[in-house]
Amino acid sequence: MASGLRGLFKDLARQKLIDAVVTTGGSIDHDIIRAYNTYLLGSFDMMDEQLHSQDINRLGNILIPNSRYELLEQKLKPVLNMMYDKSTSYTPSRFIEGLADKLNEQDMFIKIARDNQIPVFCPSLTDSAIGLQLFFFKQDHPDFMIDSAGDLKRLHEFTLNSEKLGGLIVGGGVSKHHLIGSTLLRGGLDYAVYLTTASEFDGSLSGARPKEAKSWGKINEKARAVSVYGDATITLPIILNSVYR
Repeated sequence: MASGLRGLFKDLARQKLIDAVVTTGGSIDHDIIRAYNTYLLGSFDMMDEQLHSQDINRLGNILIPNSRYELLEQKLKPVLNMMYDKSTSYTPSRFIEGLADKLNEQDMFIKIARDNQIPVFCPSLTDSAIGLQLFFFKQDHPDFMIDSAGDLKRLHEFTLNSEKLGGLIVGGGVSKHHLIGSTLLRGGLDYAVYLTTASEFDGSLSGARPKEAKSWGKINEKARAVSVYGDATITLPIILNSVYR
């Protein structure tokens, strides 16, 4: 969402070429912020101490001023107050749908997904700037609840009820495993495409190849699966160009 693929993700949702999304809390942050303001282009070898003194955060060669996160706080505060109910807890996917409804910004990926009934699962929602805002909000509203385990039912119902199930996995980490792990009870993914720059030789989940997932039953033994090594901001547009043709 932060590094140039946001438009492609919005288009995939708008054209209903995806049925569900598993992502990080940071992706939700960046989607909301960029619906209202832009990021800046820098370089990988900038003086980070100098950037810090200027209230600028570097994400690769992308620069994100602190003012963008102040904007996020301004947008989220009234929404959290509107969503607050002592008797209600939210799963991450329902919370994200609530954000999409209350913010109602047409350019947001989460809004497009919500309008097209595409659930957005986020197992690491609190590991984000949204998580920091939830921490602040809970100081005065300790009974405001995000029920991460509650989303497992919705996710597993989705995977178990799918006649065929494929995964396009951009990157790795918790989002990757949350998807493939949810397929265990149905015999794994039927097909998978991994887009990654990570190596498998350190034993990391991000670098693990599809064949490793077959040993766990997270990808079916007979599934068609491939790893594509390269910068996803290059490889994903190339792949989608062939799909749109």
